[in-house]
Amino acid sequence: MPSVSTSCNLPRIERSEYAQRRKQFRSHLGSAAALFRSAPLLVRSNDAEYRYRQDSDFYYLTGFVEPDAVCLLLPEKYVLFVRPRNKERELWEGSRCGPEAAKELFGADEAYSIDEIDELLPMYLEHVDLLYYSLGRDEEFDRRVFRWLRHFRTVRQRSGRGPYGVLDPSEVLHEMRLYKSSEEVKLIRQAAKISAAAHLEAMAACRPGMYEFEIEAILEHRFRREGANAPAYTPIVGSGPNATILHYTANRRRMMDGDLLLVDAGAEYEYYCADITRTYPVNSRFTQPQRELYELVLRAQKAAIETVRPGVRFDEVHKCAVQVLLEGLLSLGFVKADLEAALENGLYRRYYMHRTSHWLGIDVHDVGKYMLDGVSRTLEPGMVLTVEPGLYIPNEEDVPERYRGLGIRIEDDVLVTSAGREVLTEGLPKEIEELEAMVGRYETLSIV
Repeated sequence: MPSVSTSCNLPRIERSEYAQRRKQFRSHLGSAAALFRSAPLLVRSNDAEYRYRQDSDFYYLTGFVEPDAVCLLLPEKYVLFVRPRNKERELWEGSRCGPEAAKELFGADEAYSIDEIDELLPMYLEHVDLLYYSLGRDEEFDRRVFRWLRHFRTVRQRSGRGPYGVLDPSEVLHEMRLYKSSEEVKLIRQAAKISAAAHLEAMAACRPGMYEFEIEAILEHRFRREGANAPAYTPIVGSGPNATILHYTANRRRMMDGDLLLVDAGAEYEYYCADITRTYPVNSRFTQPQRELYELVLRAQKAAIETVRPGVRFDEVHKCAVQVLLEGLLSLGFVKADLEAALENGLYRRYYMHRTSHWLGIDVHDVGKYMLDGVSRTLEPGMVLTVEPGLYIPNEEDVPERYRGLGIRIEDDVLVTSAGREVLTEGLPKEIEELEAMVGRYETLSIV
């Protein structure tokens, strides 16, 4: 067996960018150390495991995608503990990088077998006063960290060495992750491109009598065919009344003539996510009530997107969408109050109960604070957010009958630029005429 594996799963981002991220994070350490644990393997049932997906923070700092690994960042050193090479286990599970490749291919200053961590890690920690570590993600590993800390609590009085406290690294790291580099934007843009192609194929295939899971299968097939790792989240394919269920994922209803279909799905490409929603008629023709509500949501989404630019507060995007939606709800007879009172009392929330935006990146609901010192933060270049207003009309007697049971959401992914904004998902149709021309037209779609 060669000492260095030649089949390590290397990230698309250059190694130098990971080194820069570690350097930036380490600049906040002072005399502390930071410890990051890879995501654990999760059992699906009996002895079958879920497909492995690395912890986002761990990946962001290392690019290393194998399980059972630990990253230790010291003020002047980067150490990895990884699974050792093992011919028998690799026969069953696939190639491992091993400690030598962790140094050669992933830039670690020092690398060891994970089997040596109990012996070696305390030797590194005895020279630091504080430890950055995220408690609560991995209870089994938490217990090991507590054991190391108890050891230092015992010996620190005599030696004066070792960490005496634990800090949460997310305060620093998640602010770093909020600002996307040009390389990260390329990966999100590719995830968006793949996602848009899958949505387009699903639209073209859609027709009455199909099942929701058939649309889901088209989406996931195109994701994988185009090189995505996986869906960024479980696709929402909600037809008819299911479109009013915000996180509906059963995807098993038969779609009927006259239904609207709400499809919320995005691909994950090289650990970076897209998040797109489109709503369209299963039979390719909007009814008049469907058209009226759809035009209202589309108007709100366009207005909200137009607010995205540097210097605008994050919450202004939501406020803009709410204003447009509520004006429409008033004119359509859903709300019986003047605009100011309706806004003050949140009368729109019966029909629009979620926020308009969230951050997007390595996680589909990506990290980063939405408020600083109790105030909505301002948008800055490099931030990526969704813009996704919607309306969800309950099937209840006090609601105008012609709109009952309709659910509509339209979602795009938007990059904040120095000049304003770039809609990363702009190429996917959302105008009524475009949708009606596309839905059910599979035979005329060029699948490339």
